[in-house]
Amino acid sequence: MKTAFLDRELSQLAFNRRVMAQAEDTSIPVLERLRYLCIVSSNLDEFFEVRVASLLAAASVDGDLATHPALAATLERVSNECHELVKRQYEVFNTAVLPEMKAQGIHIVRHSQRNEAQRAWVKDYFDREVRPLLTPIGLDPAHPFPQVVNKSLNFIVALSGKDAFGRGTAIAIVKAPRVLPRVIRLPDHLSKEGGVSFCLLSSVIHAHISELFAGRDVMAYSQFRVTRDSDLWVDEDEVKNLRQALKGELQGRAYGRSVRIEVAKNCPPELSQFLLDQFSLDQSRLYRVDGPVNMVRLNEIVEQARRPELRFPPFIAGVQAKTVNNDIFATIRKHDILLHHPFQSFQTVIDFIRSAALDPAVVAIKQTVYRTGMNSDLMEALIAAARSGKEVTVVVELMARFDEEANINWADKLEQAGAQVVYGVVGLKTHAKVALVIRRDEGGLGYYAHLGTGNYHPTTTKFYTDFGILTCEPQLGRDVNEVFMHLTSLTRPQRMNHIWLAPFALQDQVIKAIRNEAKIAKTGRPGRIIAKINALTDEPVIRALYAASQDGVKIDLIVRGACTLMPGVPGLSENIRVRSIIGRFLEHSRIYYFRNDLAHDVMLASADWMNRNLLRRIEVAFPVLDRGLKRRVIAEGLTPYLKDNSNAWELDSHGQYQRRKARGKQKAFSAQQHLMELLGTPADMPAH
Repeated sequence: MKTAFLDRELSQLAFNRRVMAQAEDTSIPVLERLRYLCIVSSNLDEFFEVRVASLLAAASVDGDLATHPALAATLERVSNECHELVKRQYEVFNTAVLPEMKAQGIHIVRHSQRNEAQRAWVKDYFDREVRPLLTPIGLDPAHPFPQVVNKSLNFIVALSGKDAFGRGTAIAIVKAPRVLPRVIRLPDHLSKEGGVSFCLLSSVIHAHISELFAGRDVMAYSQFRVTRDSDLWVDEDEVKNLRQALKGELQGRAYGRSVRIEVAKNCPPELSQFLLDQFSLDQSRLYRVDGPVNMVRLNEIVEQARRPELRFPPFIAGVQAKTVNNDIFATIRKHDILLHHPFQSFQTVIDFIRSAALDPAVVAIKQTVYRTGMNSDLMEALIAAARSGKEVTVVVELMARFDEEANINWADKLEQAGAQVVYGVVGLKTHAKVALVIRRDEGGLGYYAHLGTGNYHPTTTKFYTDFGILTCEPQLGRDVNEVFMHLTSLTRPQRMNHIWLAPFALQDQVIKAIRNEAKIAKTGRPGRIIAKINALTDEPVIRALYAASQDGVKIDLIVRGACTLMPGVPGLSENIRVRSIIGRFLEHSRIYYFRNDLAHDVMLASADWMNRNLLRRIEVAFPVLDRGLKRRVIAEGLTPYLKDNSNAWELDSHGQYQRRKARGKQKAFSAQQHLMELLGTPADMPAH
């Protein structure tokens, strides 16, 4: 049978269907359901900014879509699915989530729904806070169509009559100032007793838009939003200073090539066509929405409503056992520390770097930074260490999508403090998550390493599932140091003892381990593979998995997002099962398990099984060497997810996902709930 692969883009969109199913689930608190709808919007924004933009860019390299029928067909399929997805998203918002919010006393009041007192307050707010910041632009040869920022809120207005100069300027554009909040909470005395009311900035401007055009009649108007290509591009062969080049590119990101326009559902066809013409898009790129064009901003309601009973119950992450005499290095010398976030606190990692910054015996700290956010205790600790005279080396990935600005700012601050800052390898993103502390111990220099599957980001560690290990195992420490030597000196890395390093060996090592299980299965002994990853799209790895399945290896794949492997096909993949877990937390950890004749090899990694991760990035996969911790990774990171019948979706051979539910007398089981109960701190106990 010909090797088969599912469509990557449609698989990614199917993930958003699964996220939206959370918003449809009436057992989930209503404000969390609203948040899931916002997540779908955010995911779709990035999908258009990156995936759709790259497809359009590929078609324009040496022609257009007419000369690329395969690309045109892909874009048509993607467009159809996106339109259906957006339609369903707003149906859920209007028919399920909004009514439930209203029943719980949370109101989003439109102009037509406001009472006299509310209208008076909104009018005053508009006059004080909004109108002074608006700059309506009537279009004519001297006032061309303005530059519209990516994903910003705007209005198109059709006017009657003539302007102040006797000319018939029929179209005007109004940009909503980005400094204004998109969600405005009304004073409590204007809400029903015990409730809370909000109005959206778009509704405020709608209600008073005619006041911006004295002497003219507003015939029609609509909010609109344009999504643009947001990939940054610099000629890395030509540029001398990547940081300076990126600063220039970041300024232009807001005005990249247009890929989508969203308008209100009732936008007149002539206005929507006018916008399409301005942005050089066809009708398939137009999305009519029955609600706010930027649903992501409704996240603000979740926070401002101040209704904890309408959100998930509070969860307090568990903490690692107390350190030996409050000395984290003594604890690591005694035994490796395995951390499972967010079920266990990330504070232990912060304490590790802080202790290194303060410890006079520490001589050097090295760390990679992919995403860390605008505020980071870890970065501040590295800055303090550099200022105190320690050798601090930080590999900052400047091309971390949508985190470029934060990373540039940290690079500036680190250099000013005296740290050595490098930007990894030109053309390859440094996606590995490793830190190394070199300390003068009694027996000489000791290597203390942290290796993780997730970012050093204080916010995402609270709702992304990830594993991390703190260890002073000498060979593993030397491997980590070799990774840093490679990144700073650009020399080819020497042979590693334990780490699988991309782009040099990781893909080969994964395929070798898969083939080893197939070899074992051919002899009649059990072959077993379990992998938990975010995406599976690398064709050589998929072909190896297909071959292993045909040789009798039992394979379970827990793939959160895009998966192009086709499971359960007789003669091809009948021994492969694929499932996706969508729950309270974002599944982010990468675990590779190979039975290997009862050796039970467990690798944790920064890399998904995607071509970009295996061949076009700096990634590391590292073994869990301690037997007890290995059992923990299997018991916490794999087994519960294979048992889950509450948040699990199973993929069939046609690319469709079916939700697993407890049947008959079967008990409902959620892996994430199990881990919260197993590892979390009881609510009546202190978190630290």
